[in-house]
Amino acid sequence: MLELQNITKYYGARQALDHVSLTLENGIYGLLGPNGAGKSTLMNIIIGNLKPTSGTVLWNGENAREMGAAYRSLLGYAPQQQGLYDTFTGIRFLSYMAALKGIPKKEQRGEIRRVLDYVNLTEKACRPIGTWSGGMKQRILVAQAILGDPHLVVLDEPTAGLDPKERVRIRENIRSISGDKIILVSTHVVSDIESIAKEIILLREGKIVGHDTVSGLCKKHGDVKNLEQVCLQVFGEEEENDGTHTV
Repeated sequence: MLELQNITKYYGARQALDHVSLTLENGIYGLLGPNGAGKSTLMNIIIGNLKPTSGTVLWNGENAREMGAAYRSLLGYAPQQQGLYDTFTGIRFLSYMAALKGIPKKEQRGEIRRVLDYVNLTEKACRPIGTWSGGMKQRILVAQAILGDPHLVVLDEPTAGLDPKERVRIRENIRSISGDKIILVSTHVVSDIESIAKEIILLREGKIVGHDTVSGLCKKHGDVKNLEQVCLQVFGEEEENDGTHTV
């Protein structure tokens, strides 16, 4: 279980997060909010890249920062953008990431096969990444995030810039690994998370302004039909992208 207790973060005089408290158990959680809402700051605090100004992150009751390497070994993270070596094959990239994660060498081959199968990239894994489509590159980032079978997976905009077909593929990849993990997915595309999330977290100006199931949020906002309409009420209308509402 992941608990965030009164997390506050300042950058100088600017407050990015304002007393954020959350409790997450196994399942998929969607993190929605407009640009500047504090989503990236929150995720970076969860994975230990940033220290909060105040507040505590707990994993099963233990202070995550005090756990050190033991907490990091539980994590998988896919950033929105990560430099991928175009000359590396998929297998070479995953071998490199497995070594960085400290996965024993004798276990790496089997683990790489497992994650490639999850994201349906086995047949392409021997080709240079530079020859891959954008969707394939996103899938290899998801694959490296689940190397080592982490208990907590954080995905930052895993479908950014993808066409509808690739977005569906990534969404189903996320669904397929969610049984015994906590998966936090930040996205601007409401449809990418609505059908797979256990709960939705709405973040605006550094504060949680909603946290419930999709049906619970719809009911709280006047029995609207879907999550898109909830977001229109909470955040206001943003931009349209390929016919899909984004926040």
